[in-house]
Amino acid sequence: MLKIISPYDQKVIKEIRRDGKEAAETALSTAYDLFQNRKSWLEPHERITILSKVAALMENRRDELTQTATREGGKPLIDSKIEVLRAINGVRLAVENIGHVKGGQIPMGLTAASENRMAFTTREPIGVVLAISAFNHPLNLIVHQVVTAVAVGCPVIVKPAQNTPLSCLAFVDLLEEAGLPDGWCQAIICDNEVAESMVIDKRVNFFSFIGSAKVGWYLKSKLPPGTRCVLEHGGAAPVIVEKDADMHQLIPALVKGGFYHAGQVCVSVQRVFVEESISEEVVGKMAEDAKKLIVGDPMDEKTEVGPLISPFEVDRVEQWVKEAVQGGAGLICGGKRISDTCYEPTVLLNPPLNAKVSTREIFGPVVCVYTYSNRDKAIEIANDLEMHFQAAVFTKNLDIAFDCINKLNATAVMVNDHTAFRVDWMPFGGRDASGIGMGGIKYAMHEMTRVKLMVFKSNVL
Repeated sequence: MLKIISPYDQKVIKEIRRDGKEAAETALSTAYDLFQNRKSWLEPHERITILSKVAALMENRRDELTQTATREGGKPLIDSKIEVLRAINGVRLAVENIGHVKGGQIPMGLTAASENRMAFTTREPIGVVLAISAFNHPLNLIVHQVVTAVAVGCPVIVKPAQNTPLSCLAFVDLLEEAGLPDGWCQAIICDNEVAESMVIDKRVNFFSFIGSAKVGWYLKSKLPPGTRCVLEHGGAAPVIVEKDADMHQLIPALVKGGFYHAGQVCVSVQRVFVEESISEEVVGKMAEDAKKLIVGDPMDEKTEVGPLISPFEVDRVEQWVKEAVQGGAGLICGGKRISDTCYEPTVLLNPPLNAKVSTREIFGPVVCVYTYSNRDKAIEIANDLEMHFQAAVFTKNLDIAFDCINKLNATAVMVNDHTAFRVDWMPFGGRDASGIGMGGIKYAMHEMTRVKLMVFKSNVL
């Protein structure tokens, strides 16, 4: 049995059965047989009807879904409410985009050899989708990986994080209640060994992974020939702050982007490069706001920063901060554990560039500030990691903004906003060590389809 533990007070929320290789084989066989039998495929109008019902059911059970996500994941109630609303909107976005899964005409007659022909493309579901998810957004990540597959007509097997499977199971139940036929979405609660046995199975056509780079790239190396994948890993998001930045806009954005969900977000503000003439003001105001954040029980409406997912992560963050301070970083605020599961929002000034807080994803409530006099040098340091995901720049100068957009190695650059900004209809994903392929409802749906070309030859054309 698998015990689901509250990240805040370490109490057992629920015990659920863990699936073994036999259950995984059953799930794979069921999904594969469904896809091979074209007569069993769901028509677009059927998918629209089912997912529309899912969105309505989720709307009616918003409070229940919010409570579940908060209890198992530790994200404060105020933020979990937003996550559930995003998840509902994600389902609706998938419904809207079903009608946009289409091909187009390919011109013929451009050469003598292509005369008397007419050609079209269409997009088909890619096949069996296997999704392995992460703990930090226990409902919305599942929507992004599962609903997109269902929307394009792929049978999907989903393995949620072992810390946070309850939101996933609740969502799969909603799909079934809405009328999704048996086998089109199956949840597997299993260990890493069983998960890997599914990843390497040639019956899987598409692998969707959200989690650590170490695990993601390892599993990608095990994929059978022809299996397509999308991997979403973490980053160490950089922010460039020029001396003309609007402080009233800057400080709340950095504090929200750095400490939201205790920094357990793949695009959290982590490395802030500030022009030296305003650095003292920036770190002072950041520390002032960070100290005001209410840390504690995520089920309390007033809590703004909840626990880390496990005491082990608190130990790790504490060690990384100590290492940085011993190496010469200025400890502006925080730097202490509040309990076995909570850590103070922490601001560090000029930690060593080779420290773990400067070179690895913190995934905790820690923001590092570095001063600079040369913006190009700051950007060079910002780019000098293997991870590249989202970045940001704060300035009122349009030329500087475009200069940073051009030079920052990132899939997205926010101007006068924090790096963790996201809406679910935009493309979202890392580059280089931070991932491959793109998420976002519309973009994930596209990834889960493949092109088929048809060419008609006729003497009357």
